[in-house]
Amino acid sequence: MRILQYAAAIATASLVAQTVAAPTESVLPAPPRISGSPAAGTSVANVEENSDELWKNKYFRTGDDILGHYDARYFHGVVSYEERTDTLTHLIRAYLGFFREQGLDTWIAHGTLLGWWWNGKMLPWDWDVDTQVSAATLQYLANNLNRTMHFYVSQDKKVKRHYLLDVNPWIWERERGDGMNIIDARWIDVRNGLYIDITGLSEIHPDIFPGVWSCKNYHRYSTSDLYPLRESIYEGVPAKIPYAYDKVLTQEYQQKALVLTEYEGHFWDPSLKEWVKKPEMEQK
Repeated sequence: MRILQYAAAIATASLVAQTVAAPTESVLPAPPRISGSPAAGTSVANVEENSDELWKNKYFRTGDDILGHYDARYFHGVVSYEERTDTLTHLIRAYLGFFREQGLDTWIAHGTLLGWWWNGKMLPWDWDVDTQVSAATLQYLANNLNRTMHFYVSQDKKVKRHYLLDVNPWIWERERGDGMNIIDARWIDVRNGLYIDITGLSEIHPDIFPGVWSCKNYHRYSTSDLYPLRESIYEGVPAKIPYAYDKVLTQEYQQKALVLTEYEGHFWDPSLKEWVKKPEMEQK
């Protein structure tokens, strides 16, 4: 990778201030204007009725640990364990394939990167997928691809789906602000509302902290932590990961996350190289 040229491009867009591109599909649902943190089983209508002042500027809705992982516009009910796994697997395959076809850099992050470390797959208890992009790439998405729908066909031709790429209009705010818009964009399965979180990294203070890249949720990385991005495989398709992935993971999750073999009702089976649901969890 031409890292110096790439870093310079990021720096020029570290404090983006242009208007997000207008929707290209007039038939798309309006962006969600839903407030509050609903409990499991709360309907979208009830959430709207319980709005409060703090959440008025929020673009992507959040909720509890279950409903918070669905986009309200496409939520039709909580999906099964099996459907969630199938949805997220094809979400990330479609996303990574599209970004590679477009020549846009993106890399997996957070729990998604931890899943890669174990076996190149998602952690089966995760409800969403996390990726990161540079601020320059984020601005390109806003200016050229915002609210576009993308058709996906799996390699075996058996799965056909549509995904919405939606960019938060608050991407011009590169610091946390009121905390309501820390997610910069999403890649959404319009069948059920499950999604990939896309966060941009910016060199917020190049004058006093040069080479330090930050998101709005206080995750910070040095240039050498990220670049040059490594080529790898995730969920069976080409993917990019941070250069110092081990450092990134231990700083975020501590060393125990790389050795703990039981978590969230699953155990690590070294013979299968898979996280397996415990028998008692199978009955739920």
